[in-house]
This record gives sequence, structure tokens and C-alpha cells, in this order.
Amino acid sequence: MIIGVLGPEGSYSEKAAQTWILKHRLDSVGIQYFSDIEDAFLAVVQGKSDISIVPIENSIEGSVGVTLDLLLENGVEIVGEIVVKIEHCLLSKGGPEKIKVILSHPQGLAQCRHFLKKYFPEAELRSTGSTSHAARLAGEFEEMAAIASPEAAECYRLKVLLPNIQDRKENYTRFIALRAAGKSPAEQVLCVPDGETGKPENSSHSAFKTSIIVYLEKDRPGALYEILGAFAKNKINLTRIESRPSKKELGDYYFYIDFEGHTGDVLIEETLKDIKSKTDTLKIVGSYPAFKA
Repeated sequence: MIIGVLGPEGSYSEKAAQTWILKHRLDSVGIQYFSDIEDAFLAVVQGKSDISIVPIENSIEGSVGVTLDLLLENGVEIVGEIVVKIEHCLLSKGGPEKIKVILSHPQGLAQCRHFLKKYFPEAELRSTGSTSHAARLAGEFEEMAAIASPEAAECYRLKVLLPNIQDRKENYTRFIALRAAGKSPAEQVLCVPDGETGKPENSSHSAFKTSIIVYLEKDRPGALYEILGAFAKNKINLTRIESRPSKKELGDYYFYIDFEGHTGDVLIEETLKDIKSKTDTLKIVGSYPAFKA
């Protein structure tokens, strides 16, 4: 089995993949690194990977827009989620007094915005494809530093000048595991939720999540309320709702909704039928075990 992630080695995406591998007790797994999130995502569509693991939201900076857009545009299925604690460190070959340029993924720079402004206001900030890519580049010059993980420091033989520099100590990124829609994985990769039978009808709602995308082409008063009301009526807990521009016109949106439960549940099935009758587009992106640390 090949798992596609954002690379190079030492990225948080790789850490998420390693967590996935351990949790599912997988053997004979190879990790394929890609230069950006889009390439890692599309690897399952193009047959370059069996599973791809990509970030979808961060507890500080919110949703990853490119992942949301790709979920809408491509035939993929979410088969799981992984939550990784983010521990940004300032890494460099030299000392802090030599730093003139600080590199990181845009999310990494944003998550350390206040730290950078306070301690390195004169430093040039440069975006890279990933935090691990920043670490690899920082290994070339002493005046360069990277915001990346402790694992990246070890991988590229950099010094950890300062640990845990993110603006909020409680910093987590949620990753999703994807496979091509309608295809079975080469190996069993679906984890049975702890303490469950593995059958959705015999499991608690909170053991599973379902992700859907909804589009209301003809906007009308109360349209979104009707959709949310269908969940409320059946006491289904929403874990996330996000709007994303349709790119058709200003003020036109797709809605991304995550909720507890599995499409194999009769109640969930009836609720989705009700919602479908009220919307122009309903795309079920996947039902999968909810992550448990």
C-alpha cells in the first residue's frame, strides 16, 4: 500500500500518516511525498497512491481552502480522520542573532504571527510548500531559520532554537484519509471504533462521522435553516459547518457539513433524503470512524 502525503520527510502530514499506520496496524506500507497539498490529494484520483492523507482544518487558522475545493471537484471518499498536535519550533543551523530569513508553510507563519512580530520584526518571512521543506532549505545557510516540527529538526540536523512558538499552545490540525471513490483499498484500512462492533447500526452515533457538501442554487429565506432543522429534528449533532464560495458569483456558497453518525444508520439515511429534497446538490463525501486519541 502507498500513502500519499505532503512532503518532504519530516512534515506534519507524514506524522499524521504514521499515526494512521500505527492505529490500523498496517504492514508493507510505503509513504510517497508530494510537493503540495493538491498533488498529494490528487494522487489517489490518479492512481499514484492507495490512500492520501491531507490537512483539512487547523484549530488556530481554520479550514484549508484547497482541500475543501478538491473535495467538491473530485470523486474521492473520506475513510478516516487523524488529529495531530502541532508543536512549531524555530529551527536553524546558526544562532538566533544570525537570523535574517524565516521560512515556513503559510499556515505555519500564520500560526506564529504574534511570535514573529514580537521577536523577529525585521526578519524576512518566506512561504514554502511545507514546514519540512522550510527545514530542508534552512539547513543551507546559517542566517535562515524554519518554523517546523521537532521531527524536521532531527531529520535535517538543525538546532531547536525555541520550542512551541505557536501563538496558541493548544494547536491541532485535523487530517483526512482519502481513497478514490468506488474503489476498494489494497488492504483493510478502516479502523473499528474502540469498543464497537464495527457495524454502524450497532454503534453509537459519536463513533462515526459523515461529511457532506450542500449547495442551494436558488437562495430563498430560510433555506439553510430548513437543512439545519432536519438535523435538529432528528437530534443529530453537527460537529462542523463551513461555507465556501462557489466561485460563480459573490455571495454564492457551498456548505460543508460534518455530523455524528453513519450513512448505514436508518435515521441518518432518512435525514439525508429529507435534506436532498431541499437542496440542489447533496454530495456525500464519506462516513468514517471518528478519531480517538
